[in-house]
Amino acid sequence: MGSRCGATLLLLFSLLGLFSISLSSAARLSASRQKLEVAKHLNRLNKPAVKTIQSPDGDIIDCVHVSKQPAFDHPFLKDHKIQTRPSFHPEGLFDDSKIPEKPKEKSSASPITQLWHVNGRCPEDTIPIRRTKEDDVLRASSVKRYGRKKHRSIPKPRSAQPDLINQSGHQHAIAYVEGDKYYGAKATINVWEPKIQQPNEFSLSQLWILGGSFGQDLNSIEAGWQVSPDLYGDNNTRLFTYWTSDAYQATGCYNLLCSGFIQVNSEIAMGASISPVSGYRNSQYDISILIWKDPKEGHWWMQFGNNYVLGYWPSFLFSYLADSASMIEWGGEVVNSEPEGQHTSTQMGSGHFPEEGFGKASYFRNIQVVDSSNNLKAPKDIGTFTEQSNCYDVQTGSNGDWGHYFYYGGPGKNQNCQ
Repeated sequence: MGSRCGATLLLLFSLLGLFSISLSSAARLSASRQKLEVAKHLNRLNKPAVKTIQSPDGDIIDCVHVSKQPAFDHPFLKDHKIQTRPSFHPEGLFDDSKIPEKPKEKSSASPITQLWHVNGRCPEDTIPIRRTKEDDVLRASSVKRYGRKKHRSIPKPRSAQPDLINQSGHQHAIAYVEGDKYYGAKATINVWEPKIQQPNEFSLSQLWILGGSFGQDLNSIEAGWQVSPDLYGDNNTRLFTYWTSDAYQATGCYNLLCSGFIQVNSEIAMGASISPVSGYRNSQYDISILIWKDPKEGHWWMQFGNNYVLGYWPSFLFSYLADSASMIEWGGEVVNSEPEGQHTSTQMGSGHFPEEGFGKASYFRNIQVVDSSNNLKAPKDIGTFTEQSNCYDVQTGSNGDWGHYFYYGGPGKNQNCQ
């Protein structure tokens, strides 16, 4: 009896041993598959460089020939003739180099640069691309999701259900216009470095060019600055763009992390750090972003500051935006990943509420829209929207120097926002 029992136990241990060996083999196989998948993806994204520049923040900037950029991996762009400049530029720009007269506290007209410029520039006919590293991709939930936003991250004002926050964990403090056809938008955006509570959260300030319903068919073009540890691996404030033609499901991405946006500028790198940033009760720095639809070719162009026309999103990427936008939004967005009923302390903007004003709260100024005649003009009937004004808020105003403006943001978790 004893020997039979011993034999059974031996067999059982042998089977358990085989099972654990097969499990560890499966784990090794899965890890090597993932490594191979990541390597292939990096090979697709990181194009051969004419020149490479090491940035002080650890980024590697590759100067890639303009014709070899990721956009041209798109099957529809195989024979695309690059448009080096827009056919038309919107008229009626504010002069952003002028220091606003009001408010009179410390402001700065110093040009904002990107950190990598300290160590060099890219030659003509190339574009600077932030090199994607293995760790960047591994931080994503999957190789497929790398460089993409999660679904449902756009605020739908007025008719919006307040439970949007429960569905997505995204929170906003925005100004917006709707009810017309829009062919672009512009804003000068105050730059900060908000604190992020957890690596899977982010804080951004941007403008949205929107078309379609807020269902599965939403078209969006977005640009601004963001702090996103998950995407970039640090807490630096970075210039970014985003696009989608199906509400973030299968199309679009940040920056140049998929085919789509065609860059023509050799000086500004999407996803690279912006320097300097504003300080509380200290010098204020801002960036200007203009996105508009070229009336002749139909592409959506982006300009950064007064001097840098960065490139364009070809119109074929979109359905509704192939014609025009139906809503424009400006403002801040954060991710609140805390469990139900609790709130993140991730900051929006400067991390201070709008009523603190200049030098303390973050702002958008000179907000404008582009009309059907390709003119920049002040928007009418500006609405505001925030899911929880005790956490993040928005306040609009207008004057001669700042045009239509608003202060926005907040600290997130506080005694009135738990």
